[in-house]
Amino acid sequence: MQPLQNAGYDRAITVFSPDGRLFQVEYAREAVKRGTTSIGVKSSEGIILAVDKRTTSSLVEASSIEKIFKIDEHIGAATSGLVADARALVERARVEAQINKITYSEPIRVDSLSKKLCDMLQLYTQNGGVRPFGSALIIGGVYDGKAKLFETDPSGALIEYKATAIGSGRAAAMEIFEENYTDDLTLEGAIGLALTAINDATDHETTSKNVEIAVIKNDDGKYVKLSPEEVQNYIDEVLVEEEEEEIEDESEEEVSEDESEEDEE
Repeated sequence: MQPLQNAGYDRAITVFSPDGRLFQVEYAREAVKRGTTSIGVKSSEGIILAVDKRTTSSLVEASSIEKIFKIDEHIGAATSGLVADARALVERARVEAQINKITYSEPIRVDSLSKKLCDMLQLYTQNGGVRPFGSALIIGGVYDGKAKLFETDPSGALIEYKATAIGSGRAAAMEIFEENYTDDLTLEGAIGLALTAINDATDHETTSKNVEIAVIKNDDGKYVKLSPEEVQNYIDEVLVEEEEEEIEDESEEEVSEDESEEDEE
């Protein structure tokens, strides 16, 4: 019987495998992949953060499930993975934002906050007796009229995106972004794109009970969470557009079939 490939190398966070892997970090990434889908989109008018809350029971109060957090007046974060780990990261981010405000008398930059948070994440991959955070964040905000969107990783890696997704529906959402995202996207267009991605990436009905959206506009730089009524209106618009596209596709297929039949005759 051959030993397992990772036998012994996943016992501690500080031990590399012979091929240069830290298995505990990879396990933390798997925890993120098993989480619900969270999305961030940067538009020409601001930042959109959207999450799928995926309630597992009709007895659960949907409002008690929090996946989008306000970090500061101009910064928000969407999470996926272990919720308790995400709360700890959000609390640390809030403290860093307030420290910067007290020290320098100005709001913290979005990239500076993201880097500080990732510095802490990286420390939890170097010390024995701890484990990596099993949560990833999409950090979006507006500083000096410019929108920024970052994605963190349990390893402490940081990447800036125009549109990104984390969680179980990442692959489907990223495919939609790569096909449909444009730099001149409006705020409403970004919301529609985010809801389309969530609708395609999840296997349950998309409603205001399981979707939350937060907006940060370039002109005022203020974090605002949309009400359930506003979210439902946007969802209805997206569903109507998708139905119209399906009808158009079906009609085009019928026309092409008729043309092929005529050619055969």
